[in-house]
Amino acid sequence: MESDKALVVFQRKSIRRTWHNDEWYFSVVDVIEALTDSLQPKTYWAKIKDRDKEISQPFPFWEQLKLPAEDGKMRETNCASTEGIFRIIQSIPSKKAEPFKRWLAKVGYERVQEIENPELAQNRARRYYGLKGYPDDWINKRIRGIAIRQELTDEWEQRGIKEQKDYAILTNEIHTATFDISLPNHKIIKGIDPKFKNQNLRDNMTDLELIFNMLGEAATTEITRARDVRGFVENNEAARKGGSISGEARQKLEQETGKSVVSSDNYIEITGKVKELEKDKNLKKLKKT
Repeated sequence: MESDKALVVFQRKSIRRTWHNDEWYFSVVDVIEALTDSLQPKTYWAKIKDRDKEISQPFPFWEQLKLPAEDGKMRETNCASTEGIFRIIQSIPSKKAEPFKRWLAKVGYERVQEIENPELAQNRARRYYGLKGYPDDWINKRIRGIAIRQELTDEWEQRGIKEQKDYAILTNEIHTATFDISLPNHKIIKGIDPKFKNQNLRDNMTDLELIFNMLGEAATTEITRARDVRGFVENNEAARKGGSISGEARQKLEQETGKSVVSSDNYIEITGKVKELEKDKNLKKLKKT
């Protein structure tokens, strides 16, 4: 799942979520922190469970699901569905309760709507990137890349790839063959702190990096289908070959231009350039008037 979908924000408070049993499950402690501004949301949650018999029943409505922790590792976390979070809110005296309920109803249901109509997800993503200052042509490539990525992961799932670590290994295989650099090292070049998992490398890619990244994943999907690969070993070989196709194309371009495709430009650089262009346009308009 893309990081921009697995992390949502309520009044500047980040709330982790994960797709489970065909619906969103939200981190309970994140919700509590957003509602109470408590410095110890885990302690607050423990007190709620001790106090509220309904919440601390033998078969609770919340579950232990893996979410990224502050150290970047996936750890078991108390999570609840939209309905479950509504029940928890009833035990929390907060002025934010009503606006949070409205917000929760929206973000909890949006994924269901997007499954029924994928265009909604694309439109939401376009607005998201537009608000962050990305140029339209970059956004078009990023949205297309998301669709290509989804197509590939769907193939992997159908062909026996189930573990999250296996998805990560296969993705890194494509990436390394495409750019001659691993995902973690590419993040370092971009100045992305590996401790912050919500910083998506693709959101910091230049136009060319996005294009070659798409080519590597699209080629992998085609090879996977053509060879009808099964299991991790065969999928890993397909990933290597798909990435190599993109890598060879990248090398040819670099030979012709004398410039490396891999760039240190990140989100700030990409959006900063847009702002500079906008300034130039505005200055030109002022000079004409």
